Amino acid sequence: MSPPFTFVREQHKYISFNNKRENIQFNNAPETFVGSFSGRFAENIGAGISAFQQNYGVLTTFGGLLNFAYNVKLNTDKNLTFGLNVAAYKSGINTSNVITNFDDPSLQNVPENFLFTLNPGVNFGTTFLDFGVAINNLVLYNFETSEMIQDDPRQGIQAHVMHTGFFKGRGFFKDTKFSGLIMSEFRKDETIISGLAALSVPKGIWFQVGYNSRFGVSGGLGLNITKNIALEYNIEKAIGELVEFGSSHEVSLAYRFIPRKKYDYTGDEKVSGLFSKKRKRPIVKASEEELAGIRARAAERREQAKLDRESDANALKVTEKNAKPEAEKKAKREIEPQEPKEAAEKAREVAETNAKIEAEAKLLAEQQAIQDAEKKEREEAARQAKLLEEQKAKEAQEKLLAEQNAKEEAEAQRAKEAAAEQAKLLAEAQALEAERQRQELIENPKDEIGKSIATLTKDAESSKTEQNRLLDEFKNIIEIKDEDLKDLKEENDLSEQGIAVQPKPFKSVTEENNRLNAINADLEAVIKLQGEKIDSLNALYELRFKTTELDEVNLFYKKKIQDIQEDQLKAKEIKQQLEVRLEEIRIATEFEKRRRIKRAAYDNEEDRYAQDRAMLANIKRTTKPPVSPYTSDDFDFGEEQSDNIKILKNVKNTESGYYLVIAVHSDINKRNEFLTKVVASGRANVDFFYDISSSKYYIYYNKFDSISAANKAMENKGDRPYNIKMSLIKIEN
Repeated sequence: MSPPFTFVREQHKYISFNNKRENIQFNNAPETFVGSFSGRFAENIGAGISAFQQNYGVLTTFGGLLNFAYNVKLNTDKNLTFGLNVAAYKSGINTSNVITNFDDPSLQNVPENFLFTLNPGVNFGTTFLDFGVAINNLVLYNFETSEMIQDDPRQGIQAHVMHTGFFKGRGFFKDTKFSGLIMSEFRKDETIISGLAALSVPKGIWFQVGYNSRFGVSGGLGLNITKNIALEYNIEKAIGELVEFGSSHEVSLAYRFIPRKKYDYTGDEKVSGLFSKKRKRPIVKASEEELAGIRARAAERREQAKLDRESDANALKVTEKNAKPEAEKKAKREIEPQEPKEAAEKAREVAETNAKIEAEAKLLAEQQAIQDAEKKEREEAARQAKLLEEQKAKEAQEKLLAEQNAKEEAEAQRAKEAAAEQAKLLAEAQALEAERQRQELIENPKDEIGKSIATLTKDAESSKTEQNRLLDEFKNIIEIKDEDLKDLKEENDLSEQGIAVQPKPFKSVTEENNRLNAINADLEAVIKLQGEKIDSLNALYELRFKTTELDEVNLFYKKKIQDIQEDQLKAKEIKQQLEVRLEEIRIATEFEKRRRIKRAAYDNEEDRYAQDRAMLANIKRTTKPPVSPYTSDDFDFGEEQSDNIKILKNVKNTESGYYLVIAVHSDINKRNEFLTKVVASGRANVDFFYDISSSKYYIYYNKFDSISAANKAMENKGDRPYNIKMSLIKIEN
């Protein structure tokens, strides 16, 4: 992704782990592991750090990446975000994954690389749209060679357009977030177009589909297990020419940190989990102290009611006291016109009536106050009893419900475990039956072509066994010759020191060589025959593939043919290595045989070397340019050289390394003539060395310490007339 994307429309920080397996129908398919911590860290800062490892068969790449993004707010709804990715990774062979029957020196020549890369990018965002560009591998530096990599095929410019919005619908898709991304990457030799569309439902689930012109189509499903934990699965299906490589699978697990502060310029989506539990209000159970407090407050209310009744009674007395003079005045008014006797009687009746009324009113007030107090007390007691009863009923109901839930969960768990066990047994039985049927179909195909492939494959397996047996015999004879060489060298070394050595028992070298030649001939025949069988198998497979495509038989034998081809290639490589080793032993043996003979050719090696150096210096000092330039026909290149690298050992007065040899001569006069013409052609740094084991002079002008540098020089040798027979010689002292 583009470097600014750790900030753009992000609200959270994440810890995530990712695993991707590609082309899973093949053994040792590419696999990637990534762990990262990234996201929004401030109002205007996003950052991330990650570690990764990619396995491609025996090749492994591992490293880390740092990301930083900074946002500049232009106005209310416009933002400009700058981002930078810095990565360092190392790639090479994982020797623990290499499986071989013999040591393979070529594995030591496979280089390891430690690379550093820099990737900048920028994004312009509005309310719903984002536009951006990034440069992939703007800087790519190799620490192993201490130089910048100039011709990087993965360097390119990446551009993207993204839209982010929300649906206003109802129900399940209410407030669903929609994202659409279109991206193009323009490399030197390739343009990659890709697109991605995603829906994020607030309930905690999201879907996505994608297309990439290089890798194919993809689809994915993600779940928010909780607000913090998310799980995602993606499958990618190759199309076009890569369809036979099968699909790729990717699984991601992430932990989301919910920020306390809401940032600007984000996706604004709600985060929820599928299995988040809602909090229930706790049921408060009154303690004995609380119940005692309730009872005390009820007693206080009863006491207050009593005081209220007494207050009402006093108020009634005051009212009666105030009303008595008024009644007396009224009675007086009523009896004043009457006769004294009648007036007195009338006054007495009025007084009795008033007293009776006063007593009844007082009694009525007292009764009413008592009734009110008793009613309040009964209501409070009933309310407390009801609360206590409801609390007990709720506790009993909750206990019963909890027991029922526990019982149901236990039964459901037992049923689930039983069903899972049954499903497992059924699946195992089905898998065994499917494997049996598959094996039966593979071993006994129904069609004639399939039968031919099966028969020829078994024949090729038998030939491979015979081929390996001959290789073992070939190797055993070489080991014997190597031991003979060591014995001969030890004998010569001790003889030069004046120590007598007991001669070794006589053995027939001719018989041994005849046996070696016979094994070599048989091995050549078996390898040739195996190659013909492989060609026939490939032809039969192609013919069957046209009619039956990728059925079980084709898939099995496609892999089987690939294995046989790989074994055949390894056998050829091993044979070639054994032949090179045999040649080295032969040359070294010849050298040991001639050690005393060659030592007599000169008074000593130092005299010969001094004469050679003097002659070369004289040629360089006295040679003049020719009247007309030489052509390749004017040069005598001496002994014809092979295209393969020749190895010489124990060459005195010469350093170990790789030499670009332009001629080989046994005759000194021809050597001097060739040297004179080379110097006359302008090559003043020409030189030569002498190999005592072959009595030959090797003329050269360049020497290198590594095979890669020597090969590069061979490729750039030019068209000089003395270069047309150039060969590569390795000296090991």
